[in-house]
Amino acid sequence: MTRPFKVLGIQQVAIGGTDKAALTRLWVDLLGLVPAGNFQSERENVDEDIVTLGQGAHKVEVDLMQPLDAAKKPAVHIPPLNHIGLWIDDLPGAVQWLTAQGMRFAPGGIRKGASGYDVCFVHPRGNEEFPLSGEGVLLELVQAPPEVVAALG
Repeated sequence: MTRPFKVLGIQQVAIGGTDKAALTRLWVDLLGLVPAGNFQSERENVDEDIVTLGQGAHKVEVDLMQPLDAAKKPAVHIPPLNHIGLWIDDLPGAVQWLTAQGMRFAPGGIRKGASGYDVCFVHPRGNEEFPLSGEGVLLELVQAPPEVVAALG
């Protein structure tokens, strides 16, 4: 079983809560992470601030997410550790191979993520058709840009 892709490192950790201001106070004001952007999506029910630590290929995002409507799905604040993003050197190859192994992906397929990279999500739970999953954790697979592939590959 030859895997046609490599996981290069952690791209992001996404943390959800009902009060993004409290998350910002912790991660920016107290811990010193640097604000890098904001993303809002009604379809994904999210108001997200992107903060970072590290530089270059070693930069990691911490996405601070609050739902636009706490009563709607997806509930980006439940659980508080929403998902972990992994740099992937060949995202289309990874999705194709993992699907053939029985991996379940969340709806939406490969698409542009909040930071502009191509992404897709491994579903936290398997089903009858696709029994493999993130074992309770939502995983975001993120296409690494060439400079990250060169630095971490």
